[in-house]
Amino acid sequence: MSLKRITKHLLAPQWIVRRAFSKAVLERIEAAVKASETLHEGELRFAVEAGLDLLPLLRGVTPRQRALELFSQLRVWDTERNCGVLIYLQLVDRRIEIVADRGIDRKVTQQEWGVICRGMEAAFRDGRYEEGVLAGIREITALLARHFPPGEANPDELPDRPVVL
Repeated sequence: MSLKRITKHLLAPQWIVRRAFSKAVLERIEAAVKASETLHEGELRFAVEAGLDLLPLLRGVTPRQRALELFSQLRVWDTERNCGVLIYLQLVDRRIEIVADRGIDRKVTQQEWGVICRGMEAAFRDGRYEEGVLAGIREITALLARHFPPGEANPDELPDRPVVL
């Protein structure tokens, strides 16, 4: 537990999410997710959060642990072919976590996810949040299309709308 980390999280205003992700940007991300899901049987969710509350900070919750928690809360695991993917962005810690369901995890390596995260982080360092997320969605789409091509029935099992926490 770092006092510096706790202070940064507790003092982070919620508006930093809206500064980086306006309503129009969130709508474009939603459209990209919707378009992506026509090219594969996977399901994508995007969640962004400014900072954590005090209790998780005192417990030492890492961005990865928070992403796993949200993977469950948002029911990303609850797809027919176990092919859900969560892209989680934690602004205060400046971390991106990609969590994939077990069906995808068998076929895509952690190194491949890491490459996508590093590309998104590079765009974010330059303040290009929309560009970074859309590029990440395109790269994830390519992986999912290769491993989970669309079938005749390709239901939209999860909401496409980004989640702002």
